[in-house]
Amino acid sequence: MMVLCVSSYVEAEDTREKIDIVKLNAEIKDIVVREQVLRDDIDKIIAEIEGEQ
Repeated sequence: MMVLCVSSYVEAEDTREKIDIVKLNAEIKDIVVREQVLRDDIDKIIAEIEGEQ
């Protein structure tokens, strides 16, 4: 008796998500810049609160 194994003859479809690394790096750069702006704003608010005491 001969057994056929389909996976030996048919390649499975690649279902992995395609990632645009250039776009991803640009988005990360924007996030880092925005994070720094927010940190600066928080530092200003804390300085104002500490100045009121």
